[in-house]
Order: sequence, then C-alpha cells, then structure tokens
Amino acid sequence: MEADTAEERREASRGAVRYGRPPREHAGQVEERILDAAGRVFLEHGFQGASVDEIAEVASAGKPTIYARFPGKQALFSAVIERLVRRNTSLDALSCAGGSIEQRLDALAAVLLTRVLSPETIGLIRVAVAEARRFPDLATSVSCMGRQRPTEAVARVFGELAASDAIGASPAFAQEKLPETARRFLDLVVLPMLVRALFGEDLAALRAEIESHAARSVAFFLAACGHGGTPELATPANAELPGGRGAVGG
Repeated sequence: MEADTAEERREASRGAVRYGRPPREHAGQVEERILDAAGRVFLEHGFQGASVDEIAEVASAGKPTIYARFPGKQALFSAVIERLVRRNTSLDALSCAGGSIEQRLDALAAVLLTRVLSPETIGLIRVAVAEARRFPDLATSVSCMGRQRPTEAVARVFGELAASDAIGASPAFAQEKLPETARRFLDLVVLPMLVRALFGEDLAALRAEIESHAARSVAFFLAACGHGGTPELATPANAELPGGRGAVGG
C-alpha cells in the first residue's frame, strides 16, 4: 500500500511537471522544446497536415501550455521560422579582422550558404511556399523575415568592414547604402543556390560547391563595388546572376 502511494505521488509529480506552469527559469526551455517539436511536425506533415495535438505529443507538453505561448498553428509556424532565421543570421562570431577583403567576404558567404543549405531550412521554406495561396499572410510574414533580417545582419558586418578596410571608400559602403549593398550581396550569393535547392537538387552536392560559388560571387560583387572594377554597385535589380540564374524577389 505504501509503495503504491509513493508511485502515485511520483506519477502526480510527473504530471505536474508536464502540464503545469513551469518555473520562470525553465520557461525558455519549454518554449524551445515546443518549437523543436513544431519544426519536426511541420517538416513531416506540412502546415495544413500538422496539428497542435501532435505537436503537443511530440513536445511532451499539454495543449494549454502551447496555447499560453502561441495562440494558434500560424503563430507557431511563424515562431519556428523566426527562430530559424535568427540562428541562420547570427553573425556575431564572424570576425572581420585580418585577411583580405576577398577572404573575409568569402568566409561570410560560406557561413550564410552552409546555414541555408540545410534540410531544415530548405524544408521549412518549401512548407511556407506550398501554403502561399491558402495562407497569404503567413507566406508574406515568412518572406519578410527571410529578407529583412539577413539584410540587417549582413549590413552590420559590412559596417565593420567599411571601418576596417579601404573598401569603406566605395560609395556602395557608405552608411546609408549598406542595406541596399547587403541585399545585393545576398541576392548574388544566396539566391542562386537557394533556388536550386528548392527545386530539388541534392543538398550535399550543393554544399560541395559552396567554396567555388562563394569565390566567384564575391569577385563579381567586389568588381561591382568598384574594388578593382566599376566605380560603384550599379547592377540592375533584374540582372542575370552568375551561372545564368535570374534573381528572385521576395
């Protein structure tokens, strides 16, 4: 009898941990667990096929716990994408000191491409694209996050480069031009490889091309910025990218 009572207490304790409100210091861990589970379910079933019930089961969390943080499935998907974009554009650890401008931009391009060309990133972008007609607000939100935040992150890196390298004298690296210059860099470096990945090319094969693609794209970018080429970044927005692949607007 005493053993049974102890077991019941343990079960009750586990239930309280699973479904109750966690201590404040554990709240972030619960949210991360929910987002991890939501990401897996969205990747497996798509947005339409995913359910909050399954996400709750995978996360080992009660639905009230999920709804207390995310009002619905669309908010959950947006939060999954926001976290992914934040991770992919965390460039604080990327040092801009030392080496030539070409080497530093090659390193930046390689980091961005390595993060983008992952099964999780490509899979979640496909989910958002697949739901664009049925959920246009969701697709618009994802598109804005996918363009604005990387642009801001790269613009910050370019600001550091402008302060530490002669390229800072280029009109393209003037403070007010940095967002546009960052956007052009991303269009040139990331978009061609991203489009190929979205259309089903093998990710391992694409990742093997990162070094050579980054070197070609950076050389083209620097020439357009007037670094041994034309006086400023002035390629039209619809210019054909290296390899014959056109830019895709967001």
